[in-house]
Amino acid sequence: MAPLPTSPSSSGTASASPRLLLHSNSSEWNVVVQRNIKSSLLLLLVLSTVFVFSVLLYSSHGFGAAATGEAITQSPLMTDLDVSRSVRGEEQADEPIVSAENNVTAEQSSAADISLPSATSSPAPAVSTTSTAEQTGSVGIQDEEKCDMSMGKWVREQKGPVYTNLTCPTLPDFKNCQKYGKDPGHLFWRWQPDGCDLPRFVPERFLDVVRGKRLAFIGDSLARNQMDSLLCLLSQAETPTHVYADAFDKFRTWHFPAHNFTLMVMWTEFYAHAVPVLDADGKPTASFDIHLDRLNTNWTSRLPGLDYAVISGGNWFFRVNYLWEDGRRVGCVNCREANLTDFGIAYAVRRVIRAALEAISQCQDCKSSLVTFLRTYTPDHFEHGSWFSGGYCNRTQPLEDDEISLESIGWELRRVQSEEVRRAGETTGSKRFGVLDVTKAMMLRADGHPGGHYDKRWVRNASDCLHWCLPGPVDMWNDVLLQRLAEISTAPVAR
Repeated sequence: MAPLPTSPSSSGTASASPRLLLHSNSSEWNVVVQRNIKSSLLLLLVLSTVFVFSVLLYSSHGFGAAATGEAITQSPLMTDLDVSRSVRGEEQADEPIVSAENNVTAEQSSAADISLPSATSSPAPAVSTTSTAEQTGSVGIQDEEKCDMSMGKWVREQKGPVYTNLTCPTLPDFKNCQKYGKDPGHLFWRWQPDGCDLPRFVPERFLDVVRGKRLAFIGDSLARNQMDSLLCLLSQAETPTHVYADAFDKFRTWHFPAHNFTLMVMWTEFYAHAVPVLDADGKPTASFDIHLDRLNTNWTSRLPGLDYAVISGGNWFFRVNYLWEDGRRVGCVNCREANLTDFGIAYAVRRVIRAALEAISQCQDCKSSLVTFLRTYTPDHFEHGSWFSGGYCNRTQPLEDDEISLESIGWELRRVQSEEVRRAGETTGSKRFGVLDVTKAMMLRADGHPGGHYDKRWVRNASDCLHWCLPGPVDMWNDVLLQRLAEISTAPVAR
């Protein structure tokens, strides 16, 4: 059927024809529809663009993460670290540790030998129901202590250490356990104090706190162990410059020029003046004559100029040693000789720690702002022997609380050290004293020693279950040190 012809418009007509109205309305509707279609298409195009952009953005993040993961897996810095071990299942604990030092009966210091003034009470910190002074024995800086880090547990940490055996330029070969095949499982733990958190070590933060300062670790080879740990940690932010080493490598000095920070280590086995006991042929034995009324000037003469001192010790007292006072032999430690009084390890440790703290507090040439920390005793973990008699320490994870002996002399030495720090704080008004209480934390870490993982070309058939691998649990000591320094620091600290 042919379409109807449109009626010509008539200007004289009052209204348009119905057919003309229909055609006109249809044209307008078509225009509206076309506009709506164009708008819809434009909106659809915008939504599609947004969707495509989102997909691309998400994919780029995914590819970035994958690339990062691949880099971590293939990086030479991690070749000695089996990361899969960090999430392995919990292993069954072996028999409780029976350390050689646990066989020594804890010595109780008699009040008749050394009387202590009553400890002053202090308010408990907000995060703990027990006074920090009671827990750590610190006085003088205890008001600044926000967290009691002495009690807690080790929890898994998948991030691993701040540094590796390949990223520390100063790592001693004898502590490079990963190089000699030690299982890396001991690297994936962190110390979790009861009631608060111990922040992860940030090298830049430590260097900011100690800018322009001088810090010394004073003690035996474990003091050196802590200094080596701190060097490795700080070298992740700034490469240190080696300044000085004596002929016997007992005294060393490093400098961080960008922060004008000086780090030192000073060797002393007993703090007191001590000389080896000679045998019938005039050769030195493993025993020492310890002069309780004379300090070793090798370390006391180096106190002036220090801003921070970290003292420690105790392990050398487990030998057969003889105690001297006023130029005569007055007793012994571990000697079991009929004509000599065996005063016990704790008594001897108390005497030398008291003398050392008094020397620091009375140092006329030292800075009045000198802060002294005592790092508490840490035990060995030899099982079924000792260094050269078949002893070993092959645990692969931290011990549980019920695996550490409550009779260990380590608890007694910790108490003695804490009491002496408390006493030093009560008897001086110009120096500040505190405790780095790591005894319990390290009692649990039987898995953190080199054991037999070292270069056998130097020592054969030996096992080191006293010192600590680097990286390893010993790094926690510097976590605690940084926290204490940050709490008493007045300088702005980068976080």
